[in-house]
This record gives sequence, C-alpha cells and structure tokens, in this order.
Amino acid sequence: MIIKIAQGNEDIKKISELANVIWHEFFTCILSDEQIDYMVEKYQSYPAILKAVNEDGYHYYMAYDGDDLCGYLGIHDEGEGTIFISKVYVRSDKRKRGIASLMLDRLREDFPDAKKWYLTVNRHNSGSIAVYEKRGFYKAREQVADIGNGFVMDDYVMQKDF
Repeated sequence: MIIKIAQGNEDIKKISELANVIWHEFFTCILSDEQIDYMVEKYQSYPAILKAVNEDGYHYYMAYDGDDLCGYLGIHDEGEGTIFISKVYVRSDKRKRGIASLMLDRLREDFPDAKKWYLTVNRHNSGSIAVYEKRGFYKAREQVADIGNGFVMDDYVMQKDF
C-alpha cells in the first residue's frame, strides 16, 4: 500500500472520479440519490476539489494498492496545531484492510506537532464512527448544517487530541 500526496490536476481528476464511485456505492443506505448527487457535485467533483486545493488550502492524500487508487483523504491545516480532516474515503472492495488507518498514520507523520484533529461524520454512519472511535476520536458535538437545495448534513463532529 502506498500513500502519496496529490500533485496537480490529473491527481485531482482521479480523486473526483473515485469520489463519485465511493459515494454512490456507500451512501445509498444513508442518503437519497438526489442528495448524493448534489453533495458529490458540490464537494467531491473535480471543480470542487480543484477549488479546495488551489484557493482554500486543502491537501489530499491518495491510497494506492499497487497501481489501483482505492482511497483518499482531504485535510485543511487550520494553524495552531489544528487539522480539519474533511474527507476519508475507501472504495468498498478495499475496506477493512487498514487503508484509512494508513492514511491517518501518514497524516500524523506529516503533522507531528498537531494538537487536535477533527472531522464530521454522518450520525447514521455507524461503521465509520466505530473506526474513528477505535483511532481515539470522540464525539465532541452534534451539528446540523444546511447545505442548500433543501438538504442538510446531520453529523457528529468528532475530535482527537494529542
């Protein structure tokens, strides 16, 4: 397994293509097809990720099993030791192999002085919540965010302190 930092538009395109696959295979049990399509376009599409990287200061990690891109992680360094983990996704056929943990381990290597990580996770995503808790995250608070088009994100904000 190789974890690399995304570099350039071609990597961003690969991440957005993988995001579309993962979101449509995983979130159908939690969200409507309409909300999935909306959220992929708004947050996971090539233009959205390109903007996040080029204008908003986000960084992306890519997980490869050989030549096969199978997962990605997006982060924003908020300064003062705080890292927002905006995305952690692994394709269904590669889950339960420790890939998300490998990406988080790489993040820790790259930001050894971080004092706090936080992320949002859908309250109904019990599998991911369990993984985060196993990695030392705790539920810091609940958050409902209006994301437009009549949709909301109903999340836990989970945090890990170092």
